[in-house]
Amino acid sequence: MPNKPIRCPWVPADKPYYADYHDTEWGVPVHDDRLHFEMLILEGAQAGLSWDTILRRRAGYREAFKGFDAKAVASMTDVELEALMGNSGIIRHRLKVFSTRKNALIFLAIQKEFESFDAYVWAFVRGKPLINRPANMKGIPARTAQSDALSKDLKRRGMSFVGSTIIYAYMQAVGLVNDHTVDCFRVLV
Repeated sequence: MPNKPIRCPWVPADKPYYADYHDTEWGVPVHDDRLHFEMLILEGAQAGLSWDTILRRRAGYREAFKGFDAKAVASMTDVELEALMGNSGIIRHRLKVFSTRKNALIFLAIQKEFESFDAYVWAFVRGKPLINRPANMKGIPARTAQSDALSKDLKRRGMSFVGSTIIYAYMQAVGLVNDHTVDCFRVLV
């Protein structure tokens, strides 16, 4: 029987979808605006909840929020958003649901100003992933100067659910930061 790969300690051994997320996405640099928007919304939805709760509903979010097409989400009506309050495939938190449209509008404005959201967000790490190689979970911060700066700018522009801790998790998710622990087989992604 082949050895199982060693993963970061936060990955539950009994949840293959969680391992798949860790193995194929977390910490991998993203340069696709649709995926940036998806992860920004999902990380905001996770506020106060576990990431497992969001991962299990990811397909529901994709369906509810039009494949995370920011233009389509920006044009959602109050009636459409209100209808989502009955959708068990997502977290039915009114402020989170309605902030998705507002955040989409701001996301589009950032795209227009910087030609892409990708160009905007990567500037906060000077165009290269920050590779930390923590020894263990204690070595992974909840926020950094970069997440503070990005959070502050997104808030200034009017986005919601973009506090520094949420933004640091987003930065990890889209590979702006690589926090795979030194014993993880993905440490050198």
